[in-house]
Amino acid sequence: MALRALKFASLTAAASGIYLYGNKFLDPNDFGVVRVGRAIATIKELFLSFEDTPLGAASLAQVHKAVLQDGRTVAVKIQHPKVQAQSSKDILLMEVLLLVVKQIFPDFEFMWLVEEAKKNLPMELDFLNEGRNAEKVAHMLKNFDFLKVPRIYWELSTRRVLLMEFMEGGQVNDRAYMERNGINVNEISRNLGKLYSEMIFVNGFVHCDPHPGNVLVKKCPASGKAYIILLDHGLYQVLSESFRMDYCRLWQALIKADMKRVQKYSRRLGAGDLYPLFACMLTARSWESVNRGIDQSPVSASEDMEIRSNAAAYLPQITQLLNNVPRQMLLLLKTNDLLRGIESALHTRASASSFLNMSRCCIRAVSTYQRNKSHSLYRRAQISLAEALSLWQINLYELFLWLKGSQLGNWVIALLRRMHHFTY
Repeated sequence: MALRALKFASLTAAASGIYLYGNKFLDPNDFGVVRVGRAIATIKELFLSFEDTPLGAASLAQVHKAVLQDGRTVAVKIQHPKVQAQSSKDILLMEVLLLVVKQIFPDFEFMWLVEEAKKNLPMELDFLNEGRNAEKVAHMLKNFDFLKVPRIYWELSTRRVLLMEFMEGGQVNDRAYMERNGINVNEISRNLGKLYSEMIFVNGFVHCDPHPGNVLVKKCPASGKAYIILLDHGLYQVLSESFRMDYCRLWQALIKADMKRVQKYSRRLGAGDLYPLFACMLTARSWESVNRGIDQSPVSASEDMEIRSNAAAYLPQITQLLNNVPRQMLLLLKTNDLLRGIESALHTRASASSFLNMSRCCIRAVSTYQRNKSHSLYRRAQISLAEALSLWQINLYELFLWLKGSQLGNWVIALLRRMHHFTY
């Protein structure tokens, strides 16, 4: 539902200057010379080869495959020449259009779109900032050996040209590609959930553009291991500690179907009396499913249809909610919707493992926060023990689910039933 409400932004972008040249391929020869790092050189001097046809082109930039003089294969991200000069005009035009819409439809509040564009667009246009984000998230998630983030070649990068390690693979929502290449779809979905749970709940530093073109998968022929490749690090959201803790506790309440705490933490995050709608937007589940427990049953076709129809019916309330929640929430809602779209394409949506991973990260995040706030060694020990017990319970439950779904588990259950039968 949140994604549908946010799609209004695309209408304003379509009327802006960005759209006019957004889909037109940029000829690298238009540059004549390219300033890279501290050097100014022609493309022929910098590269042994440079593919004129871009691997991908978007409104702000496009990416080309090239080979450096020393033989390294790189991806070259080049910003469109007019973007810097045009961006301020685009934002002004967006602001005027939204003011007009507000005059026609007073109940619809979209001015936050302008605020977000003013904040995020300059960061996205600074490719050095994108490079720093890439290095930060690679270091932050270095314990996940299935994650690959392209290395940045700083000596050859500027604010408008970014050179990075070339990586390729299939898009993360391409189930057919994974099946052809022997990649476990459930494992990929589970690992992607782990990455984002770690970013959101534990670190509060979130890659907010996980559309399928920015998340690739590839299987290493030598090891047989499947990797997730995370691209395009221009748009990140930094979460404040207080917001992150409230968000952790809200998701814990949603997973446990603790409606009192769902109401409490939804209100703390700005939802007010619209907390049932807020819970439905976060989970993409009906209020009935939220009350029953979102991990109790997968999304049915009828429930999905109900959510789609209600999105239009509740658009004024959704607009009000988006205007009231903290700005940090807006990109998280967009990110949640993109991740949910990937899960839907892979047919792994609402799996028990995704909720277990979220629970682990929430427990770790809250426990770390409590330990940092406590000055008592005894209290810290209590928190650590409670954390260990909670994580152990999750591991035990995960083992139960694995046994329940495995052949070995079926044999164990059959054996226990037979022993029970002989006993009586």
